[in-house]
Amino acid sequence: MSPESVTLFQNAGSILIALLVMATFWIVVVPMLEGDKKKKRMESVASARDTLRKSRLDNLQNEARLRSDGKGVAKNLVDRFSLEKILEASDLKDKMAQAGLRGQKPIYVFYMSRLILPIAFGLLGLLMLIIFNLPEWSMTQRAAGTIIFIIFGYYLPAIYVKNIANKRLASIVPVFPDALDLLLICVESGMSVELAFAKVAEEMGDSSVELAEEFSLTTAELSYLTSRRMAYENLARRNNHPGIRAVATALVQAERYGTPLGDTLRTMANENRQLRVMQAEKKAAALPAKLTVPMILFFLPVLFIVILTPAALRIGDAF
Repeated sequence: MSPESVTLFQNAGSILIALLVMATFWIVVVPMLEGDKKKKRMESVASARDTLRKSRLDNLQNEARLRSDGKGVAKNLVDRFSLEKILEASDLKDKMAQAGLRGQKPIYVFYMSRLILPIAFGLLGLLMLIIFNLPEWSMTQRAAGTIIFIIFGYYLPAIYVKNIANKRLASIVPVFPDALDLLLICVESGMSVELAFAKVAEEMGDSSVELAEEFSLTTAELSYLTSRRMAYENLARRNNHPGIRAVATALVQAERYGTPLGDTLRTMANENRQLRVMQAEKKAAALPAKLTVPMILFFLPVLFIVILTPAALRIGDAF
C-alpha cells in the first residue's frame, strides 16, 4: 500500500473518531443540559390546550383555515416549491402526533429535510467515491453507490420519526394499565371524565411523562371539542397500540350506548394487563434464540479456556 493511501486511511480514521466523540458528547452531555423534562412536557401540553381553544373559537367564527405555527425558512421553502404535493408522505400528521411532534412546524421541517438530505447524502457519497478513488469500481457501481446514499437520505426523516414514536410508545405502554386503574378509581369516586383524566395525568407525571402528556391533551380535547368521541379517537390515533385503541373504542361505545364506564374501564385494565404479561412472555420466549450467537462467540471460548488450560498445563509439566 502506498504512503498516500496510508495517509488517506489515517485521515478517514481520525474523522471517524472525531464523529464518534461528538456523538458520545451529544448522547451523554446534552440530556444533562435539557433541564426538567416533565416541566417542558407540561408546558407543551398547556400550549396545545391553548391551540385547541383558539381552534374552537375559529370554528365558532366560521373560519376554515387552521392557524400555522411553522414560520420561517422551512415554511417558505415548502410553500414556494409545493413540497407537500411533490414529497407527499402518507399519514404524516398521525405519525408526527405518535412521535409527540405537534403543529405545522415539524411537518414543514420534515418536508424540508426530505428535500435537503437526499442532495446532501448524494454529494457525500459522490465525494467519498472520488476521495477513496477505488480503481476496481466501475462507473455503474459508483452511480449505484451514490443512488443508495440518495435513497437513504430520502427515507432518513421517516426513520427518525418512527424511532421517536417507538421510544415514546415504549414509555407509555408499560404504565398504561396502572393509569386505567387510577382512572377507574376516579370515575367510581364520582368524578367526571374530564376531571378523572386530569387527575390521572397529574399522578402519572412521575411514572411516564409521555402518558401524562397524552392524558392532559385528552382532558383539553374533552373540554373543547364538540363530542367526546372525537377526543377518544384522537387518543387512539396518537398512540398506535392495540390496547390503547381498544380502550378508546370501548370508551366511545360507552359514551354512545350509555353502558357503565366503571365496568368498561375495569375490563380494559384487565385486558391491557394481560396484554402486557403476554408481551413479556413473548420476549422471554425469544431470549434463548437471541442468546445463542453471543454464547457461541463469547461464553463458550472463555469456558473452554477455563476448563482446558489446567489440563494443558499439567500435560506440559508431564512432558
